[in-house]
Amino acid sequence: MPIFDYKAYAPGGAIQTGVIDADTPRDARVRLRRENLLVSEIEERRGGRRGLNSKKGAKLNFIEKIRRNRAANATPSMRNLEILTSVTRMMGTLLSSGIPLAETLKAIIEQAEQRSTETMFREIRERINQGSSLADALADHPGMFGELYVNMVRAGEATGNVDVVLRRLADYLQAQRALRRKIVSALTYPVMMIGIGLIVVSILMTVVVPKITQMLLDQGQTLPPPTQVLIFISELFKNYWWAAGLLAALIFFVIERVYKTDKGRLWLDKSVLRIPILGDLMRKQAVARFTRTLSTLLQSGVPAVNSLEITRKVVGNRVIADATEHIRVRILEGTDIATPLKQTGAFPALVGYMVSVGEQSGELEQMLDRVAVAYDEEIDVATERMTAVIEPIMIIFLAVVVGYIVVSIVLPILQIGQIK
Repeated sequence: MPIFDYKAYAPGGAIQTGVIDADTPRDARVRLRRENLLVSEIEERRGGRRGLNSKKGAKLNFIEKIRRNRAANATPSMRNLEILTSVTRMMGTLLSSGIPLAETLKAIIEQAEQRSTETMFREIRERINQGSSLADALADHPGMFGELYVNMVRAGEATGNVDVVLRRLADYLQAQRALRRKIVSALTYPVMMIGIGLIVVSILMTVVVPKITQMLLDQGQTLPPPTQVLIFISELFKNYWWAAGLLAALIFFVIERVYKTDKGRLWLDKSVLRIPILGDLMRKQAVARFTRTLSTLLQSGVPAVNSLEITRKVVGNRVIADATEHIRVRILEGTDIATPLKQTGAFPALVGYMVSVGEQSGELEQMLDRVAVAYDEEIDVATERMTAVIEPIMIIFLAVVVGYIVVSIVLPILQIGQIK
């Protein structure tokens, strides 16, 4: 069924734009008229990409290609992940209830809260009505449906279990949301503490300290060394604050450029894993994502080699990704999963043992899922441990800084009192 872009006048004279699927422009106008919308412009989309401003088509197509190439390697945002989880669970529930795919997509279109989501599913529905498979239709939107998602749906279509796969995908996405929230929550507290500490120290050094030290200098007395150092630091804060900002921007730029190279990303990811407490948290996160992703793919019928290839792209750490690629290559040579997994040294011994037991018992998917659950609990413990360690460190650091400022100010005041 064709998709039309329209511009119409709503009751009260407000202009409204949107998309609608109908057999002909006349049918589209009739449907919109029933919704009390007076159509002023309407145009059919060509291949799901044209709009009312067709004169900009060439430029928009070029930009769209760039956007889609970037989206293919992007990680969904928290908001997109939330929408995707909800939509996936709804699709799985409706299909398992015996509702046809076209009607399922229609229900999702009608309940979409965002215009972009509605447009996307209208385009997916149009592709399916033209004879495409669901997986191929989803693959046209890599910014929302990644390689893992598309391959699982394709495997579900091949086995006739799309509804089961979609429900499994919804559970997987829900677990990924929970995992990401844990990591964000763990890192938010120390970042806030550092930010607040920098603000407090900056105000003291640029506003409070200069006024007090100027009063001391007006007394004409020789200031003690701690006070002279404090004045020097205060002058640096006042006169060269821009240099600190420039240095921070330069460091960020260099790290970003290094991270885009293969060797640089490997070195940075290795370095992160060596950081006390934080490195342990990052490793647990990567292992949990590896085991849960691989388990979900294998349970959905995706071949082991393809599952490892997809898993390699979503683990989020180059060390674990390289280890996953090594396992995939060794499987192509005819070995099992457990042996090369242990040889990489990137995974804890428990993971290798559980995978080995799972392969021998024929319950590899269940074992991987149990490991993922265990590491989710470990992440909770690691998060609490990191917060418990960082909090006193930040408090002590701020106490030392503020204490030094107070002592540096009090010392000359006491000297002046002794002289009098």
